[in-house]
Amino acid sequence: MIHTDQSPAPGGTATATLAAPSATAPLPAAPAFEILQNRPGTEPGVYLTTPQSPHALDAPHGPLIIDGQGRPVWFHPVPEGELAADLRVQLYRGRPVLTWWQGTFHDMSHGRGVCHIVDETYQVIATVKGSVPADLHEFRLTSRGTALLMAYVPRTMDLRQVGGPEDGQVLDGVIEEVDIATGTVVWRWNSLDHIPVTESDLPYGMLPLPYDYLHLNSVDEDANGDLLVSGRYTSAVYKVDRRTGEVVWRLGGRQSTFPLGTGVRFGWQHDATWAEPDVVKVFDNATVDLWPGWESRVAWIRVDAARNETTLVRDLTHPDHLSTTLEGAAQDLPGGGTIVAWGPTGRISEFAADGSLLFDARLPEKWSSYRVYKFAWDGRPADAPNAVVQDGAVHAVWNGATDVARWRLLAGSSADALELVAHADWNGLDTPIALPGTAGDAAFVQVEALDGGGEPIGSSAVVPLAEVSGR
Repeated sequence: MIHTDQSPAPGGTATATLAAPSATAPLPAAPAFEILQNRPGTEPGVYLTTPQSPHALDAPHGPLIIDGQGRPVWFHPVPEGELAADLRVQLYRGRPVLTWWQGTFHDMSHGRGVCHIVDETYQVIATVKGSVPADLHEFRLTSRGTALLMAYVPRTMDLRQVGGPEDGQVLDGVIEEVDIATGTVVWRWNSLDHIPVTESDLPYGMLPLPYDYLHLNSVDEDANGDLLVSGRYTSAVYKVDRRTGEVVWRLGGRQSTFPLGTGVRFGWQHDATWAEPDVVKVFDNATVDLWPGWESRVAWIRVDAARNETTLVRDLTHPDHLSTTLEGAAQDLPGGGTIVAWGPTGRISEFAADGSLLFDARLPEKWSSYRVYKFAWDGRPADAPNAVVQDGAVHAVWNGATDVARWRLLAGSSADALELVAHADWNGLDTPIALPGTAGDAAFVQVEALDGGGEPIGSSAVVPLAEVSGR
């Protein structure tokens, strides 16, 4: 098992287990995706999402994995008033792990929290934070055993050049690289040291202060360790020299280093990443709350610094011409397809390599998943399955188990005299199984998980029916 020191510095945690569902009640229901389209040809894997709604913070929130039918595979409810963001599969010490940000939401655009790493048994093996609370926009692991985090730190400075006061409050966009095992901040970058407030497209005073002139919303790194940084309110992507912190070049914005080729210009973007060594992929919102209406897209842009040229390689829009004024992200899939999250529209989509829409799903109104990813993920919870009796059915609950194909329901008049009374195909992390009439005198039940080959892989405790159902 992957683990951290049992007496970690501020950035790490001792190994811990996420809370299991109660033995007497089903897990709180995750926000449900309505599947609008699910055609053959989607790539293998599950969809990793973080449904959130600042308008419904009393509803269950948390990282959520679903399959192609929208069925929940794993859901981790966070405390009321908190949100989760950026759930994905990453590598830590050579093994796949789940990572996400968790915390509170501020000013409708920033987060303050920490970042979690869990292994395939859903045990927390590290909780990462920097010198200040981490923002929700990015939690990226590196091959060096470190993590890249973002934060917004208020600073006082002369803002008269942008229509503000001499002693105005501005948000400094901060990127920190944190050693996961020790919590040590090993590298820090402050936007105000390298990007002036005069590059902003956001009018001073248009949004709540402090002035968020840049609004960092993603960071990626290339093979040399240099960073690709997205500034939403400057409509620019910056390549930052890791050693010096200096901006190597700007793509887009008021001070673009390069001429923008036909179709290259983008605005208010999110999620700038390297698709290839010389190709930048951005989620081009093309609109913002202040000026909505333009169709959003994913754009792949080749940057030829030697020739001082930029070229649109391709772009991708939704057949419904979706326009998202905030959030949004896209992931390139191994087979050439693309996963896209369309921000507050609540839509998530998978496209084939030729751009055709294969999968489309929608959250309830006023819900969104800022990002969405698709990965292969093999999860086996550390806890055994639960059998929960409710509304005349036995619920087989094994939160996060990815290899369950079927369930067996056992029942009997005593705990040591159980017999098989029903089967049911897996139908989400909480699969209800009707108790057949032939088991009417049953006093105890148990559920047993079977894999695709029909072999048992986990059993619940034996549950007395009268104790949990009031029979």
